[in-house]
Amino acid sequence: MFNINHYFDGQVASIAFQSADLPATVGVMAIGEFVFATSQREYMTLISGDMQVLLPGAEEWYQLAAGESFIVEANQSFEVRTTVESAYLCKYENA
Repeated sequence: MFNINHYFDGQVASIAFQSADLPATVGVMAIGEFVFATSQREYMTLISGDMQVLLPGAEEWYQLAAGESFIVEANQSFEVRTTVESAYLCKYENA
C-alpha cells in the first residue's frame, strides 16, 4: 500500500511507492522555501511548476524546468524554492 507523508506543516506532501526500478515518491510543494536532508542518494525530477535548488557545496541557485533532474548524495542537505505550486518525482538508491 502507499505511504503518504506530510512535511513543513502540510506544505509538502508525498506518496511513497515502488517504481519499476527504485523506491520512489511523487509529491507536491506549496510556494515556499524548504530544506531537505537525505539518507540515501536521491534523484529528483521536477514534473510541473517552478523550482530552484541550492545543492550541497553550491554557491548559486539552479533553476529547473519541468522534466529536469538533479542528484543529491546520501547524508547531505539541499534547499528548494518554489514560486508556484509544484510537483516532483524522487527516486531513492543506496549509495
